[in-house]
Amino acid sequence: MKQLLEFLGFIALVQGIAGLVHEFADWDWGLVQRLGFLDGFEIYASVALLVLAFALFAAAQSRKSG
Repeated sequence: MKQLLEFLGFIALVQGIAGLVHEFADWDWGLVQRLGFLDGFEIYASVALLVLAFALFAAAQSRKSG
């Protein structure tokens, strides 16, 4: 379970960073800008993914190994 939380946290972290990089540097990669219902809210969604990533990492640290 700990490894699953860490994996999901890593995916959320990468996608959050990708969304912010897309907004500020106009690189075309990541999932956030491809979702049509997030038009106009890409920065908020990217920040929410970063917060989710840190919450998942914290939850993984609180779990026992295995």
